[in-house]
Amino acid sequence: MRNRIETLRHHLYQTIYQANTPAGRGFDILLIIAILTSVLSIVLDSVASITEQYGELLDTAEWFFTVFFTLEYLLRIFCIHRPLKYIFSFYGIIDLLAIIPAYISFFMPGFHSFLIIRILRVLRIFRILKLVQFINQSNLLTNALFASRFKITIFLFTISTLLVVFGSIMYLIEGPENGFTNIPVSIYWSVVTLTTVGFGDITPKTDLGRAISAVVMVTGYAIIAVPTGIITAELSQEMKKQNARTDDQRICKKCRKSGHEADANYCRICGEALFRPLVDDTSA
Repeated sequence: MRNRIETLRHHLYQTIYQANTPAGRGFDILLIIAILTSVLSIVLDSVASITEQYGELLDTAEWFFTVFFTLEYLLRIFCIHRPLKYIFSFYGIIDLLAIIPAYISFFMPGFHSFLIIRILRVLRIFRILKLVQFINQSNLLTNALFASRFKITIFLFTISTLLVVFGSIMYLIEGPENGFTNIPVSIYWSVVTLTTVGFGDITPKTDLGRAISAVVMVTGYAIIAVPTGIITAELSQEMKKQNARTDDQRICKKCRKSGHEADANYCRICGEALFRPLVDDTSA
């Protein structure tokens, strides 16, 4: 009996967790289709005219997918040898959040709208298509953002100061009679204007106020390029570091010479074909 259970767990594990088998790939594709269909039913359920005609059908579909995802979640826990590792993993938390709102809606009507979080489960497609092999590129972007965090922080602090200054000036110039009822409202106007969004719900009426508005708009255009330049510079540095590491790893098998050119195919010492490191795919 125990051997049968272990065999069943093994087969389930191969199907649910392994995407490199026909059964696993088929299961993952079926799962993606179910997730997208479930999200579509939730979106349609928010449209009043559609709900009036097909509300009962959409409710049935919602509960069908809830039961399906609940069963899948339980099977994932059952077939893995370390269930806590899955439960507290990123995908495990997302899978749980995808089904909990449906059951909470029994006690809190309307809570089922949070089922839209199921769309996050589509992230599993990265495993199906083996796109995890490009994780090094995402690490490149992450490292660039992390390296520029202090510069970005200073930039945001400077922008916040400018917003308060512009907002306070406009409050003094325009005043409550022109819609600038208080400094927070005036700061809101400065945010909308500096970011060049321009809702138009609050507009200056005086000539001086309009002149300052023009200054704020031009400043906004100039400021937009700053964070882009900061991140681009750090990204360039990270790319150089990554290329340097790659060059160091391209060691000739024959003479063990390193430090070859990035586009070199053969060792410049002995002419042996160079070793090109493969992208790590262990996380797939």
